[in-house]
Amino acid sequence: MKLHRLFIVVSCFLIAASSCVTPKEVDYLQDIHPDRPIPLNSKFEAVICPYDQLRIIVRGYGVEKELAEPFNLTQVTGQLNNQNVTGYLVDVNGDIQFPTLGRIHVEGMTRIELQDYIKNTLISEKFMNNPMVDVRFTNFRVFVLGTADGGKVLNISNERCTFLEALAMMGGLNKFSKRDKIAVMREIDGKMVTRYLDPRSSEVFNDPFFLLQQNDVIITQSFRRVYAQESLSTTLSVISMVTSLVSAASMVYLFITTKQ
Repeated sequence: MKLHRLFIVVSCFLIAASSCVTPKEVDYLQDIHPDRPIPLNSKFEAVICPYDQLRIIVRGYGVEKELAEPFNLTQVTGQLNNQNVTGYLVDVNGDIQFPTLGRIHVEGMTRIELQDYIKNTLISEKFMNNPMVDVRFTNFRVFVLGTADGGKVLNISNERCTFLEALAMMGGLNKFSKRDKIAVMREIDGKMVTRYLDPRSSEVFNDPFFLLQQNDVIITQSFRRVYAQESLSTTLSVISMVTSLVSAASMVYLFITTKQ
């Protein structure tokens, strides 16, 4: 029995030791200072990529209301927030086929730039004098792997999502996630590019992958000691069960022999 108790004490100590995590390993933005603004090298604005789904609506006012109709799709192709919307699928070459105007190369544009381009083209081609053009993403999603529940799909409704915002939507990182090994994977020019972002440093704000793009994949990793802890815990549970069975069998054996 003394050996069994010693085994339990040692087991608890090993599990506790393997689960220790320091604040330096997990705290966010450790070098940030409230009196020191962080300069940002780029604007946080998503750009259009191949296979994006876009909703583009052209409106006119007064006598131009009817003039806008030929520039709007009439067939419903999807839904956004439970509302029927019309959509343009950006092809592999980064183009869309727009009514009357024909093929437009949209890859690399922001939605505001595409709005201005269509508006200015309608005016310069004398189709309309004062059109209003609205462009929206309808498929802005970010995929997350490695979370406690296996994975998540983050549907971004405001067409803008930063790395830190995605972590917040995930519910934050647990204390066993490696902050220096958070991968963001993105398809660029037909290749999958991976960068590691570290939310413990304010340098993350100026990383080119800080502003997430459509269909980015975030992959988190856990400390190796977490897997060691789980393995140790399982092993100790089995050993403890075997020890208990052996102890019970020994007691039964002693009871039978003393009766004889």
